[in-house]
Amino acid sequence: MRSMIIILLAMLLNMNSHAQPKIIPEPVSMVVQNGTLPLGNNVIWATDIKNTASLSLAKTQLEADFKKTVVANGGTRISLSLFKKPDNTIGNEGYLLVIDKEGIHISANKENGLFYGLQTVRQLLVAPSVPFLTIRDYPTVGWRGMMLDVARHFFTKAEVMRYIDEIAAYKFNVLHLHLTDDGGWRIEIKSYPKLTEVGAWAVEKYGYYGEFSAAEPGAKYNYGGFYTQQDIKDLVQYAKAHFVDILPEIDIPGHSMAAVVAYPELSGTKEAATYKVYSGEKGFMDWTDHGIVAKYDNTLNPAKPEVYTFLNKVFEEVAGLFPFGYIHVGGDECAKNYWQKDPNITSLMQKEKLKNYEEVQAYFEKKVEAIIISKGKKLIGWDELLEGGVAPNATIMSWRGEKGGIEAANLKHQVVMTPNNYVYIDYVQGNKYLESKVYETLRMKKVYAFNPVPAGVDPQYVLGGQANLWTEQVYNFSKVEYMTWPRGLAVAECLWSPASKKDWPNFVEKVEQHMRLMDRDTVSYAPSMYEPDVTLQSGLCTFVPEVDGLEMHYSVDNSFPDIKSLVYKQPFALPEDAVMLRIVSYKNGKQVGRIVSIPVAELKKS
Repeated sequence: MRSMIIILLAMLLNMNSHAQPKIIPEPVSMVVQNGTLPLGNNVIWATDIKNTASLSLAKTQLEADFKKTVVANGGTRISLSLFKKPDNTIGNEGYLLVIDKEGIHISANKENGLFYGLQTVRQLLVAPSVPFLTIRDYPTVGWRGMMLDVARHFFTKAEVMRYIDEIAAYKFNVLHLHLTDDGGWRIEIKSYPKLTEVGAWAVEKYGYYGEFSAAEPGAKYNYGGFYTQQDIKDLVQYAKAHFVDILPEIDIPGHSMAAVVAYPELSGTKEAATYKVYSGEKGFMDWTDHGIVAKYDNTLNPAKPEVYTFLNKVFEEVAGLFPFGYIHVGGDECAKNYWQKDPNITSLMQKEKLKNYEEVQAYFEKKVEAIIISKGKKLIGWDELLEGGVAPNATIMSWRGEKGGIEAANLKHQVVMTPNNYVYIDYVQGNKYLESKVYETLRMKKVYAFNPVPAGVDPQYVLGGQANLWTEQVYNFSKVEYMTWPRGLAVAECLWSPASKKDWPNFVEKVEQHMRLMDRDTVSYAPSMYEPDVTLQSGLCTFVPEVDGLEMHYSVDNSFPDIKSLVYKQPFALPEDAVMLRIVSYKNGKQVGRIVSIPVAELKKS
């Protein structure tokens, strides 16, 4: 019975797949020929390449996928080879994949090309056979990143390893770990043990982070965690086997409450000795038209020599743990209202002839860059580093739209594009009545329009791009996956595939197949693309779907709609006393969307 279910699933997944396999990210070139290769569940490897950790991992993953999806007995021959004469068109990460009657053949210039070729083969395992084809493939940009915020909410080493598995399968090659923030310090620093003894722990609260009530006197600060240095070494080694570099971020001088609580002398504020790690309480920061006003001083003080002694030791240990050539120093959203009343900072400004507090931060960043360089690393930070005068060799990660990246590239600084309006995957991804409350919405279709090299920018200064997952409203790893997928698929295609190969309707079909693969592998994902937005204008209710081909059923009589309910065909007027509008989407007679329940009073207000 189980075998029959697997066969039926494979047949479902395989509809029209021999016409054009549904690969994400879309390959540079794919030619499908007549004929198919029957698959047997026993993989026969043919290669004389040394079995490194990366190849061993990729082989093990592929063999596991064969066992999940291929039920026919027999062997499938897979050969791996490195070109004796380099193929300059595919570079270090590209590969050539050929499937013919003899089996599956992957060739590359480097081992990581073989690894990516094997990831493509894993996506083909949706049927008892695969088509004869030739794929020549290589990435558009070199930096293909995903950021995971482990500071607001902590995720275990095992969960981060699973995340590495998932992003590497779609050819991401950088995992940016946001390791420190007001809500937690997540990396063991042996020179400063209180950073994790004290700074890694907050009060456990649930609801909307940033709107919690104040912690009561005597509340237990036991929610959180941290990575030991051995944990970090394990993560780095695991990522390396997936050809993923880990970028560590120590966010300074703002967002530093966890460090200030552990070592109050890093602050210029006397009250710092009474501070606690931020647990998401309301009123921690005020966002105004004139900038950020902090209720508590969550900054490292640029005028104190002991701050630079602290950072020198911290970055020495961080540099020793992470082989990647960059260290991220944050630099974003630094509230300066406490600096404005600090006489030591006033003296510093007079001594260094600093005209404003943006130049004070720039002074700080330049001293930090010298520390980073002394550890053999390059400094990278958020686009606020451009304010007040950018550090000489800084790489800029542009998050406030594309403007900062364009400005940095024009100044001949290297750039990683990560604009919030395209790749902030903590934003609401579907109908807002089904999602956690976040201040912005980012549908997958908008993500798919991301171009890591903006028009008019010299591509030589753009290292690549990255999506960012901030976790204020993400409390567990299942939600991490849910927020990442399927939008992460869109990011992967934007970073790897040529713009000319991108096609939204085709991409949607591919996503539908990959959702089935995620079901197979128990990866959580959001079906939000099937759930329309709803607007009410001039008394008429309009459903705005993200994808084509949906049949949207609705009810206004407090019932739960199904395929027999009213079908949306055009904008309509809501009944005068209706209190609840509910919508559910079908495709080809099958329910694909969740039921969206919208209070009519809320709809009228919005």
